[in-house]
Amino acid sequence: MCGIVGYIGQKDAYPILIKGLQRLEYRGYDSAGIALINGDTRTYKTKGKVSDLENYCEGKNISGSIGMGHTRWATHGEPNDVNAHPHVSMNGHFVVIHNGIIENYGRLKSRLKTRGYNFKSETDTEVLANLIEYIYLKGKVSADVAVRLALTKVVGAFGILVACKSENNKLVAARKGSPLVIGVGRGEYFFASDASPIIEYTDSVIYLNDNDMAVVTKDSLQLMTINNDKLEPKIQKLNLDIGEIEKGGYDHFMLKEIFEQARSINDTFRGRVSFDKQSLHLGGLYNVTDKLVAAKRIIIIGCGTSWHAGLVGEYLFEELARIPVEVEYASEFRYRNPVIYKDDVVIAISQSGETADTLAAIKLAKENGATVLGICNVVGSSIPRETDGGVYTHAGPEIGVASTKAFTAQVTVLTMMAVILGEKRKTISQEKYLKLIEDLTLIPDKIDKILSYNEMFKHISEKHKDSENFLYLGRGFQFPVALEGALKLKEISYIHAEGYPAAEMKHGPIALIDENMPVVVIATHDKSYEKIVSNIQEVKARKGIVIAIVTEGDTVLKDIADYTLEIPEVSEELAPLLTVVPLQMLSYYIAVLRGCNVDQPRNLAKSVTVE
Repeated sequence: MCGIVGYIGQKDAYPILIKGLQRLEYRGYDSAGIALINGDTRTYKTKGKVSDLENYCEGKNISGSIGMGHTRWATHGEPNDVNAHPHVSMNGHFVVIHNGIIENYGRLKSRLKTRGYNFKSETDTEVLANLIEYIYLKGKVSADVAVRLALTKVVGAFGILVACKSENNKLVAARKGSPLVIGVGRGEYFFASDASPIIEYTDSVIYLNDNDMAVVTKDSLQLMTINNDKLEPKIQKLNLDIGEIEKGGYDHFMLKEIFEQARSINDTFRGRVSFDKQSLHLGGLYNVTDKLVAAKRIIIIGCGTSWHAGLVGEYLFEELARIPVEVEYASEFRYRNPVIYKDDVVIAISQSGETADTLAAIKLAKENGATVLGICNVVGSSIPRETDGGVYTHAGPEIGVASTKAFTAQVTVLTMMAVILGEKRKTISQEKYLKLIEDLTLIPDKIDKILSYNEMFKHISEKHKDSENFLYLGRGFQFPVALEGALKLKEISYIHAEGYPAAEMKHGPIALIDENMPVVVIATHDKSYEKIVSNIQEVKARKGIVIAIVTEGDTVLKDIADYTLEIPEVSEELAPLLTVVPLQMLSYYIAVLRGCNVDQPRNLAKSVTVE
C-alpha cells in the first residue's frame, strides 16, 4: 500500500526522500509528496508518479536536513493534489504522513469541526493532523506527547511520521497495524515502510511493533509505547543487498523475478536438505513439530497468490501426510465465526508478513487456542513475530506487484513441510520420501530449461494479446496453478481471465468457448492425463484455441492443441513449481505487448496492509 520514507541527520534530505520514494513505487500509489524542514516547513505534493513530484519541485526551495515523503494509495478521497500527503494541520503547527485507515475519523472530524477546525481534503489523515494540533494547543504539551495522546483516541491502523513547526529538530514515528522501520546511522536516522529505501545507507534497523512510538532527533532515539511505557530499542541487521532491489539489466522487475526463481527456490531449500539428500529439516518448526504430526486438521489462510499457494498446500498435505486441510481467505475467515479447535494447526502465508487480514486471522486463531505457524518472506515482519513457529522463504525482495518468485518459494516450503510430515506420520514410504527430496533439488535446473523457451512465450503472446477473455483449466495439483495463471493475466494485462477445475468446464464455462476464446490447459502426465485430454477435445469441438502445458515428449496433445509448451518430467506433487512458470511468462509478455505497466498495475498495491 502507501509508502513512507523519512530522514533526519546531516545530509540534504531531498535526494534521500526522492530516491526512497522511487524504491517504494512498487507498493502501488496514485500521488506523491514530501515535506522539508529547515527552520521552516515546506510541503510539495502532486497527483501522479514520483517523477511528477520531481518536476513539480524543480526550481523550488528543497533545502533541509529533515524531511518526510509519501506515496499514497487512495482510500479516503480520490487521487488528487489536495488529498496527497503530507497533510498540514489547520494552523500549520504539524505535518503528517500516514499509512493505514483511521476508522473513527468521521466522529473525530465532527468533534473538531465544533471546535473551529475546517478541512481542505477528504482524507482521514488530515483529521489526525488536526487532532494532534488541537491537543498540542489546548493541553500545552510537547509535540511528542500530543502525538501520543492523539493516538490513544484513534481506532484503526497507522504507520505515521509527524513533524512539529515549533519543535523542528525532531520527527515522531508510530505504528499500529501498518509496518514502519527505522534505520540507524551515525548521527542520522532513516524511516520507511520497508527496508528497501534504507539499505543503501545502513544495515542496522529497528522494527517498530504495534503501539510502538519513537521520538527521534539527529543524535537520539527514544522508544516507548503509546501508553508511555519506556522501551529499549532492539537493533537488528538487515540481510539485504542493494542489487536485489534493482532491475539488474531486465526491462521489468517482474521479468527479473521470474528468472530468479531457480535461485530463490534453491535458496529456500538450501541448508534444509541434508548434504547427502537423505533428509529434510525445517528449524523454525522445531518447537511445534509434535503438534503438526498430531494435528487432526490444518487450516491454511492467505490472500491472493498466497491463497493459491495454500491450495497447492492442501493437495500436498492431504496426499502426503493424510491430514485434512481447509484453505481460507483470511479476509473471510476473520469476519465469520469459524470453528477452531485447540488441536488445529493454522498456517498463515504472506509474502510481506504484514497483510492486514492475515494478521487479524492469526489473532483470531490464537485466541481460540490453535497453534499458528507462518510462512513469510520478510525477516522482522509482523507475522513471524505473532506466530508460534514457522518458516521463512528465501525469495529475496519481490518488487513487482504481481507475485511470481514468492509463490514458488511458498509452494517449496509447503512441499517440504508435507514431505516431512508424510515421513514422520509414516504415510509415505522411505523410498517416496527420498525420491521427493531428490526431485526437489532438481527443480531449479528444470525451471531454467523452461525459461529457455522465451521466444515461444513471445510468439503465443503476440497472437493473443488482443483477446478479451482467457480460460485456465487444471485438475488436481494443477487446479490452483490454473487459478494463479488467471490471476497473473488479469492483474497485469487487464484481460478478463478465469481459472476452473477442468471437469467443471461443462458446468458453465463451456458456454463461453468459441473461436475467439484462448483456453490454457495444464495437461501434464499424471493420473488425470486422460481426463484432461478429453476436456481439450471438448474445447476443440467448439472451436476454442488451446494452449497446452505438457510434459516433455508428449506427442498426443501436439496434434490436438494449437500450441504446446513443454515442462521437464517431474513428480506430480512438485509439478506446480514448473507449470506456473509458462503461465507467468505468458502473462508478462501479453501485458508488455498491450503497453501495460507490468510492475505497477493500476489500482493494485504490493502489500495490502489495510482492509
